[in-house]
Parts: sequence; structure tokens; C-alpha cells
Amino acid sequence: MKRKNSLPFLVAIVGPTASGKSALGIWLAERLAGEVVACDSTQLYRGFDIGTAKPSAAERRGVLHHLIDVLDPGEAATAGGYRQLALPVLEDLRRRKRLPVLTVGTGLYLRALLEGLAEVPQRSEELRERLRATTAGHAPGHLHRVLRRLDPEAARKIAPADEQKLIRAIEVCLLTRKPISEAHRAGRDPLEGWRVLKVGLMPPREALYKRIHARTSAMLERGWMSEVQVLLKEKRNEAAKPFDFIGYRELRAVLRNEMPLEQAREAIQQATRRYAKRQITWFRKEARVQWFTGFGDNPELQNSILGHLRAHGVATPRGRREKRIIGRVASPSGMGKSAR
Repeated sequence: MKRKNSLPFLVAIVGPTASGKSALGIWLAERLAGEVVACDSTQLYRGFDIGTAKPSAAERRGVLHHLIDVLDPGEAATAGGYRQLALPVLEDLRRRKRLPVLTVGTGLYLRALLEGLAEVPQRSEELRERLRATTAGHAPGHLHRVLRRLDPEAARKIAPADEQKLIRAIEVCLLTRKPISEAHRAGRDPLEGWRVLKVGLMPPREALYKRIHARTSAMLERGWMSEVQVLLKEKRNEAAKPFDFIGYRELRAVLRNEMPLEQAREAIQQATRRYAKRQITWFRKEARVQWFTGFGDNPELQNSILGHLRAHGVATPRGRREKRIIGRVASPSGMGKSAR
């Protein structure tokens, strides 16, 4: 077994949407012989590009990106599925002595990758349908009350209005005949063989909201509406999960004449602000994160984070940076390709 200080590093960048994780990840990867590994439930899907804030080919600046555009819209994205995709990517990076730089928008996916997942039963659509049907004849909060009886610990962690999580928790309790919190504590298979360093971006709240608003408008100007139009014309399954992502559902409503564009813009901005709040709440509970105040595209902050990583032992192999830059200039055809 390797000593801990001889293991390769893995850098994970966490923070709310629009905080500049992608910009920082690319910047660090350029300087530390790294490649970006997206850890985001929305960026997995092909065709859903502008609204999921995938970095463009120009923004990637020749840095290889992994786990972007790996699922069709009809496929299910899950934390367990993400882990299965990520493990061979990490092994490939280890073999090639490249630094994995994770840009983390979905905290559950990072937790699944680093801590492993409990062995819990697959979804039972029949049971789920029965649980949904029971809500019709009961007062609001029925599912939460059911979970409180089955597993008070899990019920304390799930909001009464979060039907999806409540149904899953009840489903696991009924299928395993034990509390889901107990199932989650057993059988985990944590990631081994890496030294994990987590850095967090925490811009001032008002500045973050301004950037969210500006980014929404910029996305619309870049052709977000046209992207949704093309997806619908391709006769994609509109019940597929990506069509319910923030922005895609609102712009689909605009195209159906169910909502004016300005109302959709405001709805997208509001939903994104709420999403950012949820991300902040989640990431603040993440262990061993070194937090930095500001945005990931700020040069001063970038250098502070680089200094922090180097102080912990992350270093560019001698000659690696110069070789990468020469290779990138000589082979422009390789720029912007996503690892599939």
C-alpha cells in the first residue's frame, strides 16, 4: 500500500453556479499539468449546452474535459452512474500522470465519488406510483409524516415539500425493511489512492446574484432559445430529465406561447438564485474545504488558490507546462474536444 504522501493529487473545486468554477478549473489545469473532470448532473447530457454553462471550445483553451456530453437526454443521470463513469477516467489520468481538476456543481456526485454509495435497492416504479397516489387523499406533508415514522433521522434531513427525496427514502425503507439512514451508513466503498484537496469559491451574495442575472441574459443572447428550439424539432422526448433543467422548461413554455420571454428571463434568474442558495447550503457542510471569497475568473484569487495548492505539495512536473503549450500551438485541431 502506498504511503499517503506518495499518492497523486486530486483537486475538487466547489461553489455555487456562476461562481467561476469552470474558469478556475481550466486556469489551474493549464498550470498544473491537469485535465478538467466535470462533476455536474446537467453537463452530462448531449445537446443541452448553453443553459448548462458548458465551457465553449474557445473557453477550454485546449484543456481536455471529461464527463461532458456522455449521456443522451433519455438516459438517467444518477450519483452511482456518475461514479461508474468517473472511476475509469481517474485511473486514466493517474496512468498518464495528469492532475484531475474536478469542477463540482452537484455536491451529491462528489460525495458519491469520494465516499462511495451504500448498497440500496433499485427503484420500484410500482411502489413509487402507489406512494404518489397516497398523497391525493391526505393533507399536505403526508409523505414526510410517513418517513418520520419509518426513519426520524432521515426525515429531519429532507424538506416536507421534497417529494422526490421523500419517496426514495420511503421506498428504500420499505424494500430493505430498515431505515434508509442505516442503509446509507453501511457498505460504502470510498475512493482510495488519491490525496484530495478541496477548494471552494464563495463570492459575495449580491455580486453572485448580479452575475447570475447577467449570465442569464448573455445565455439568451448566445442563442439559448434557438438551442431549445432545435432540441424540440429533433423530436426529443420532452419528458426526459434535461427538459426540466432550469431555463429549458421556461424557454419551452415561451416557444409554446405559454409565457412571454421577459417573464421567462425573470423566472430563470429567480430559479438560478434559489439553486445557488441550495448549493451553498450543501457545500458548506462539505468537509475539509478551503474557502476563498470571490469569483474563479479573478486573477488575484486564481493565484491565491494556486499558491494554496502548491503549499500543499501540488506541483507541475518539470518541463510539462512548456511541452503542453508547444503541443497546443502545433495541434490546434485538438482544441475543445470533450472526452467521451
